[in-house]
Amino acid sequence: MATCTRTMWKVLAGCQRQLLRAGGPAYTGASLTAPRNLPVRTFAAVRAQKKDKNEDTKVKEKRVIDDKDRHKPFSKTAWVPMDDVYIMRYYPRTVYGAADAIDMLKNFQALDFTPHKQPVYIDLRLIMKLEKKRKVDPFVSTVQLPHRFKTELNKVLVFTEDANQAKVAQENGAVRVGGTELIQPILDDQISADFYVAVPDILPKILPLKNKLRKKFPKSKRGTVSIHIPKMLELFRTGHDYMVEDDCYVRTQIATLDMPREHIFANLQAILIDVCSHRPASMGPFIERAIIASQTSEALWFKSEDVLPKPAEEDAEE
Repeated sequence: MATCTRTMWKVLAGCQRQLLRAGGPAYTGASLTAPRNLPVRTFAAVRAQKKDKNEDTKVKEKRVIDDKDRHKPFSKTAWVPMDDVYIMRYYPRTVYGAADAIDMLKNFQALDFTPHKQPVYIDLRLIMKLEKKRKVDPFVSTVQLPHRFKTELNKVLVFTEDANQAKVAQENGAVRVGGTELIQPILDDQISADFYVAVPDILPKILPLKNKLRKKFPKSKRGTVSIHIPKMLELFRTGHDYMVEDDCYVRTQIATLDMPREHIFANLQAILIDVCSHRPASMGPFIERAIIASQTSEALWFKSEDVLPKPAEEDAEE
């Protein structure tokens, strides 16, 4: 019996040594115990779910509520307030005609006794998104207003190395004319101008100024590169420039409040037509929201479609 017991313990000790070498459970007496440093998992692994590929590409569509057949707008008190004094958030925002908005700005000035020569501004929000995650690039433009409100002329510098072209530029009011010798003074801020125009031949020679001038650097797309120097000087000496800010906004002055209503309306129309000229042909309406205001008045929303000329097809139908 003793011999069997010794033999059994020898077998158990041998198995224990083999299990320890293999990293398995060890024998303690006649029982098995789990190793101390091995983690014990008491649950089954959850199978990872496949992510929908189209989930990231789905765009949340904005909910559009149709209020045409409702007796009052959604979440509002009524269509029109019954009194002159009311809480604005309870009623739909009033959108005025452009001519009516200009008249209201003039009335605000008379009632508030504010300066009659204060500037008039517009704030446009454009629809810049296209299909397939593309968008219209922000642009800079110069427009010839029918009624100027600035008394000073813009300073225009002309890049050319041709003596005859330089003479023509000086005769048409260029503030400075020259070639590559102007590069270093411009880099050193010794020479500056409101606009920089150039003839096509000299454009490769003035590339060192590209980082310095940035958006003012001459470009054929903007009309600042041409062989017609008198035409460029006529536009940029008296023109009004504006740009798209924050990807989709145009904020610029259009007139002063002391100008006649017809002149303010004509300037507004000229700028809106120029803005819409940058609209791709495949797009629909380009101006999503339009606001007009003077320096001291409240902002008035106006209908931009009333200012823009109607398409030929609509005129024929009418």
